[in-house]
Amino acid sequence: MTTAPWRDPALPASARVDDLLSRMTLQEKTAQLYGVWVGAATDGEGVAPLQREMSADYDWDELITHGLGQLTRSFGTAPVDPALGAQALARAQRRIAAAGRFGIPAVAHEECLAGFTTWRATAYPVPLAWGASFDPPLVEDMARRIGADLRSVGVHQGLAPVLDVVRDPRWGRVEETIGEDPYLTGTIGTAYVRGLESTGVIATLKHFAGYASSAGARNLAPVRAGVREFADVTLPPFEMALREGGARSVMAAYTETDGVPASADPRLLTELLREQWGFTGTVVADYFGIAFLRSLHRVAGTDAEAAHAALAAGIDVELPTLKCYGKPLVDAVRAGEVPEELVDLAARRVLLQKCELGLLDEDWDPEPAERIDLDSTAGRTLARRLAEESVVLLDNPDGLLPLAQDTRIAVVGPRAADALAMLGCYSFPSHVLTHHPDVPMGIDIPTVLEALRAELPDAKVTFAEGCGVSDPDETGFEEAVARAAEADVCLAVLGDRAGLFGRGTSGEGCDVSDLRLPGVQGELLDALVATGVPVVLVLLTGRPYALGRWQGRLGAVVQAFFPGEEGGPAVAGVLSGRVNPSGRLPVSVPREPGGQPWTYLQPPLGLAGEVSNLDPTPLYAFGHGRSYTSFAWESDAADAEIGTDGSYEMAVTVRNTGDRAGAEVVQLYLHDPVASVTRPDVRLIAYQRLELEPGESRRVAFRFHADLSSFTDRSNLKVVEPGLLELRLGTSSAEVLHTARLTLSGPVRVLGPDRRLVCEAVVS
Repeated sequence: MTTAPWRDPALPASARVDDLLSRMTLQEKTAQLYGVWVGAATDGEGVAPLQREMSADYDWDELITHGLGQLTRSFGTAPVDPALGAQALARAQRRIAAAGRFGIPAVAHEECLAGFTTWRATAYPVPLAWGASFDPPLVEDMARRIGADLRSVGVHQGLAPVLDVVRDPRWGRVEETIGEDPYLTGTIGTAYVRGLESTGVIATLKHFAGYASSAGARNLAPVRAGVREFADVTLPPFEMALREGGARSVMAAYTETDGVPASADPRLLTELLREQWGFTGTVVADYFGIAFLRSLHRVAGTDAEAAHAALAAGIDVELPTLKCYGKPLVDAVRAGEVPEELVDLAARRVLLQKCELGLLDEDWDPEPAERIDLDSTAGRTLARRLAEESVVLLDNPDGLLPLAQDTRIAVVGPRAADALAMLGCYSFPSHVLTHHPDVPMGIDIPTVLEALRAELPDAKVTFAEGCGVSDPDETGFEEAVARAAEADVCLAVLGDRAGLFGRGTSGEGCDVSDLRLPGVQGELLDALVATGVPVVLVLLTGRPYALGRWQGRLGAVVQAFFPGEEGGPAVAGVLSGRVNPSGRLPVSVPREPGGQPWTYLQPPLGLAGEVSNLDPTPLYAFGHGRSYTSFAWESDAADAEIGTDGSYEMAVTVRNTGDRAGAEVVQLYLHDPVASVTRPDVRLIAYQRLELEPGESRRVAFRFHADLSSFTDRSNLKVVEPGLLELRLGTSSAEVLHTARLTLSGPVRVLGPDRRLVCEAVVS
């Protein structure tokens, strides 16, 4: 085998893989199409729903004699010292290689949604906080650091980013998304992909496609999205991350759209993804997603039928462990029920990727790095900076913030003194460590209370929890009110507890029926406001909550979306004024708990009007955020006429007119007054974050191309139509400062997959 063509790194990868496939038995080929999850629990509190039923029995020693496609979460299943875990993974890889005829190791994958999901690794802010930063370069830096950490321990593939666009904020996985706008999601997600892929780690786009459009905001419910919503809202972030970011893997969604599960949809996974978009990487199943074709969707009667449907649709790898692509698939192929050509096609894609990773080379080296530090100073510094940029000052009407250095502060609320208040459900402490209560956290996570005391050492700070996150007990109200009444200002630190499948108020399977604050936290806030002491509401959440009930009654409102291990100091820095808040809302904040179960991307009939007594206008719009400084905008943008294939430059100069450094986020929106199908009233098409010293000014020019006005027409074609457009520069989707009217002239243009996806911004 050492002299076989497939071992020759001088040959093209395709030639090497063709030679290798010609030598492999059916079982050896199918072995490349599944992973195994060593050490995964099949019972107990931490087991996901249906996990027990989805896990097949196998003999590890016998199994690996045929080879192995993937190793599932060697680090993310239980607490393991990173150095010991890296050595254990290396031993497992050597064992896999030694057991098979070809000596090919497995691809090791891990979760990395908000950092490497393993013990003692940096816990970064969740993706919703990335969106709030409006800072793609910083997100790319974070992803590059995460990729380096994964590589240092022998991991090849990361299951991130999530590119689902929020459609209903009651959905539990909102915290995992980047926001409710496809352009923001696409650009931030692409930056993450670039960073991860630059380290050699495979980025896996999730969840393809439609997962966040589930009916009633229920996890894994059928998708209720029309053809144009799917094409113009759901799909663009994935297309951008593939074309602009170079992602090498895609994960099929659990959901079904119009009766067809994504995992069995060749139009989605083959015709669109591969044939139209030109994707050449691997498609992996979401965990147990292939078996769900039988057990949940009921479009397959046996595991073999489920395997056939998934393979024919275009899924190459069954994760997290073998159920359908093992013996059921082998038997079905031998019986003539499944064409072996489908196995060959998937195996070829898997082996091509292994070739890219160097896993087909004779001298592949599983040795981990000599020094492993998954929570380095550089990682924490990035986590702090991203956390600081993501904190959103929603309101500060009377300038109560920043807090005085020597004031009396009552800190109240269930999120003030809990380190887990900083973390989303896919952080290791929330995802795994809660099932290992005797194991220490492994990383330092200052709470808001601790960070505030360090930030304001001369202040007199008292604390009362007041209530729990979700329980109905109000007995702590009396002490909380007493502490508030004694203070000059009260900080009400409220929000979510991340968890899984109903064990939290936010996270996978933690959907809600409305957008009231969890438990009795709203009642606690009422009691604090009633004291007459100014109240600053600090929210640590995984989704937006309805705040209209307190409009005009609060001294200030600060929103942080699970800001990670450095989130406490970041929030405290905003409260003290050390950090000038610059975050902007990636999701709208509703006025009423049930009045805004959707996003800002609405056509005219979705907006407030006389035909309904319900007003869906948000309390704080998408893109909104305040600062401790002020900015002046000047633009000489003029009306113009361009062709339907033309370009137009719209520029604005922003000057910091205040007395402290700050960041402004310039946002460009498109308004299409008349089109052949209804269009969102406004939608984001560009943005630029500008860091400015006092008195400093900078100019940003957006180079708009007509392709950015395209949409899916009645024939399901992506088109640019002639007619009037408005380009609107503003500080949010609802606050427009400058407008230019463009007339597009010429014929309707039908666009292909080479259309422009990004509006270039040039800063001077």
